[in-house]
Amino acid sequence: MLTLTHKGNGGSGRKGAGRRALVATAGEKGRSQWEKLLQEAGFLEVAFAASGGEARRLLLSGDWEVLVVNAPLPDEFGHQLAMDAADEGTGVLLAVKSEQWEEISEQASSFGVLTLGKPFSRGMFSQAVGLLLASQAKAQCYRAENEKLRQKLEELRIVSRAKCLLVEYLHLNEEEAHKHLERQAMEERKTRRAVAEEILREYG
Repeated sequence: MLTLTHKGNGGSGRKGAGRRALVATAGEKGRSQWEKLLQEAGFLEVAFAASGGEARRLLLSGDWEVLVVNAPLPDEFGHQLAMDAADEGTGVLLAVKSEQWEEISEQASSFGVLTLGKPFSRGMFSQAVGLLLASQAKAQCYRAENEKLRQKLEELRIVSRAKCLLVEYLHLNEEEAHKHLERQAMEERKTRRAVAEEILREYG
């Protein structure tokens, strides 16, 4: 059963307001403590899932910045859920008993999961969430840079193909084809890619 809390920040101006966290934890015991910890960390919305299966469904249907897995869960231990979620780009904090920390952390860390041994202090939790959010921000920057690079490479591929068609059909040399494409883009106030795509449609 899903439980969702949504509280305003009371005008405190706390950084991170608007963040959404999903907590996978068995039963309802301790939910208020998780809620308080996450709200103190700046999460405006905190939702709860009572099993790994429910958490997986909620992850598919919502945009969660952080998933907290309080292992073990009734239908699975929770480390696979944590690794799967992290692999999809969600920030994941996995809480396990201290005696299990080393083994589980070794398995999950390569997926970007931050493992925290229980019991832990409020300060430890706050620090862990801070590290997790910082790593998420860095990863998001990397993804944005990679997407820009992908778009640039795709543009170069399309423009290169268009130049080849101009050489083939208009009997231009490579430099003339380049100038032709640049001039057309300037005259029509279009991007090089847009002009190249038109050339591909016309001659391709």
